Amino acid sequence: MKQYLISWSPQAEETYLNTLSQILEKWTIKEAEDFEAKVESILEKLKTQKHLCPPSCKQKSLRRCVIAPQTSLVYQIKNDIIELVAFFDNRSDHLY
Repeated sequence: MKQYLISWSPQAEETYLNTLSQILEKWTIKEAEDFEAKVESILEKLKTQKHLCPPSCKQKSLRRCVIAPQTSLVYQIKNDIIELVAFFDNRSDHLY
């Protein structure tokens, strides 16, 4: 089975860390660990299923994975690389 490489953009790294910080401010380490586990699970699936998540409604070149009711991840496919673009709050006025 083909494996795709996962690449994090600087924006993805920043928004991921910001999301974790917000979870830790409002909740507990358990919720942060649960979020990390959900992200890791999705990334493991993306390594073999690059079209796992549907196209974004706002930007068709991106795909959007809902991680939790509050948070999504957007990524783009570049040949054999899955580039993580950003994490964002679903309740916000976002670009994705």
